[in-house]
Amino acid sequence: MRMARNKHVARKMRLMKRVRQNRRVPAWVIMRTNRNFMWHPKRRHWRRTRLKV
Repeated sequence: MRMARNKHVARKMRLMKRVRQNRRVPAWVIMRTNRNFMWHPKRRHWRRTRLKV
């Protein structure tokens, strides 16, 4: 999907939400759950999965 250089504020906010969702599981969560949650099931790779923004 091509992106314009000048983005609408709403589109920019949606993209920032996706960036925040794409973080790894924090180390303290891994420790607290006794390594049951090692990775995030909804992680997205920028090249494999496209966004509908």
